[in-house]
Amino acid sequence: MANTSRFDFNSSNFFLFLYKWRKTLIIVVLAAVVSSYFFSSPLFITPKFKSTVIMFPTSTNSISKALLSESSASKQDIMEFGEEEQAEQLLQILNANSIRSRIVQKFHLMDHYGIDSTDRYKNTRLFREYEANITFRRTEYMAVQVSVLDRDPQMAADIANTISNLVDSVKNQMVRERAMQGYKIVESEYLELERQVKQMEDSMTALRKLGVHDYETQAEMINQQLAIEIAKGNSRGVKALDDKLSVLAIYGGAYVSLRDALLHEKKQLSQIKAKYAESKIDAEQVLPQKFIVNSAFKAEKKTYPVRWLIVLVTSLSSLLFCILVLIAVESVMRNKNVLGLPELKKNG
Repeated sequence: MANTSRFDFNSSNFFLFLYKWRKTLIIVVLAAVVSSYFFSSPLFITPKFKSTVIMFPTSTNSISKALLSESSASKQDIMEFGEEEQAEQLLQILNANSIRSRIVQKFHLMDHYGIDSTDRYKNTRLFREYEANITFRRTEYMAVQVSVLDRDPQMAADIANTISNLVDSVKNQMVRERAMQGYKIVESEYLELERQVKQMEDSMTALRKLGVHDYETQAEMINQQLAIEIAKGNSRGVKALDDKLSVLAIYGGAYVSLRDALLHEKKQLSQIKAKYAESKIDAEQVLPQKFIVNSAFKAEKKTYPVRWLIVLVTSLSSLLFCILVLIAVESVMRNKNVLGLPELKKNG
């Protein structure tokens, strides 16, 4: 047999229970509404305004490949938006210490956030405030959103726009450091190869002065003419042609080797010259690293705190807590004989 003293708390009894304690519940809810509305006012919670910047990363890092490369495989479209990988890279750059340091210095955030500069943990507090008020996230469309909360709506917009502008300088600086190293390597190789080619051309000029202009053609023509002069019995002409053949015999081999090497080196020089031009452009020129979709502007309405939400949550929480307390009171009243407690006066 069920214990008849047990509190049978079904739906009908629940509504009766609420009606029974209606005055208490109304008072508690009204008190929660008034107190939450009061304590969420600017006297206790500083209102903050929100400004956002939305941008897409670019898919291009190398200017030369995008604009100068003749290879269709390596050529990129500078107007193409970046994808997930580029968005993640952009998020990492936005979280870089260099951007945070510049924002802190430019907008004097240490003073703006009311942090004592002599505090032992001033930087920890500063970074905590920075991360709480300045956030970055990737949108569902692979764009990146920069959100800034601040009590000054104009400062919130200025910080958001400055961060988006710093993306270009920080990323270009990172890319330029590597591009400059590559440029110096290519420049060194190009200048050395150019010097070698110039040296070989000077040697070719010296051989031409000795009479070696085109070894194969000259040798063929001299031999033909020599046969003619011998047939004529022209000893003087034969002597002159023998002298020329002697010169070809001495310098002809060097001429052929030097000529073939020069052709190869000039081909190499032409290729490395193209790389030299590309690396120079990558090292000296810059392109924007993002497409701005929406720039930040001064907010007209505060974003934080949301007073109606605070009031709603506080009121519902207070109502629920009060009901639980009253249920406990009812339980104690029904089991007073078991617990040995005096009967409590009911609230009509």
